[in-house]
Amino acid sequence: MIEAAKIWNEPNNKSHWDLEIDPGWTKFAEMAVLAGKAIHAVNPGLTRVLGGMSPIDPGFINRMREQGVLKHVDAVAVHGFPLDWNLWQIGEWPAKVAEIEPLVEVPVWVTEVGVSSFGAEEVQAWGLKRSAELLRGHAPRIHWYSLYDLPTAWEATTRHREAEGSSYYRHFHMGLLREDGTPKLALEAFAAEADVMGLCQWFHFQDHRLDNAVAWMRRLGVRHLRTGLSWADSFRPNAMDWFDRQMDALAEFEVTVTFCFTPEHRGIAPHHTSPPLIPQEFADFCATMVDRYCPGRSVSRAVNSKFEPEPCAPLSL
Repeated sequence: MIEAAKIWNEPNNKSHWDLEIDPGWTKFAEMAVLAGKAIHAVNPGLTRVLGGMSPIDPGFINRMREQGVLKHVDAVAVHGFPLDWNLWQIGEWPAKVAEIEPLVEVPVWVTEVGVSSFGAEEVQAWGLKRSAELLRGHAPRIHWYSLYDLPTAWEATTRHREAEGSSYYRHFHMGLLREDGTPKLALEAFAAEADVMGLCQWFHFQDHRLDNAVAWMRRLGVRHLRTGLSWADSFRPNAMDWFDRQMDALAEFEVTVTFCFTPEHRGIAPHHTSPPLIPQEFADFCATMVDRYCPGRSVSRAVNSKFEPEPCAPLSL
């Protein structure tokens, strides 16, 4: 079932938004407002989440308020990886969430928190337990990134290998499962925290891991899942068949669906991070996906709740 629609991913990170084309997020704000309106028009009861900040930046949220974006979302999201990339310590997690809370009138979700096993699996397992301990009670949604390691044959297209050094390779080891599907030490630690943490798992187009992922999430007791539907992928042959298969497979979970990635031929620049040539086209994609997988119904009272947005019933596809 769909519980939320997320508008983009990490818009204040150059890996996901071209800040040279749009340095003040003016184009992003226009697109996000249109998307928020479009989602609400199709399903007024569906929670709209502003794409997770990375880094966590009060200045970015202030810009979103100034440009009217916060009027069209029901939650904002933050991402943090203090043991791998961020310039703050893991013990600061509650303070980082608290930096954003006074600036918004909606809940603050943590839609990505993670630790790489690049250095040691023991570090990842400890980091997961510590993250759950620190964030428990501080956010209505906490999503661990991720279930699977990124296959080494797949380039991390949202990263910058030349600029990042070892950080680029850390990104391949964020999973609870290795590339071959075998468990790491952190898997058991996650199972013990499944009442607090959901998962974030992106599925690539025609991802061979989908069915195994569902089986693992059942075993782990996962309730909340964050995944994505790519606007760029929607132009691939048989894209809707894949989207239907993905969403049908995930129907038993309470899913936050992230809409992002600009098709090369629809961007100001030919890249998935580019602002679109016509922002309404992204909004139309969001509306189409919501109408397909979570069509409109009566306004949910839970949209105003900080902790339990009302989900959409599963569809028969």
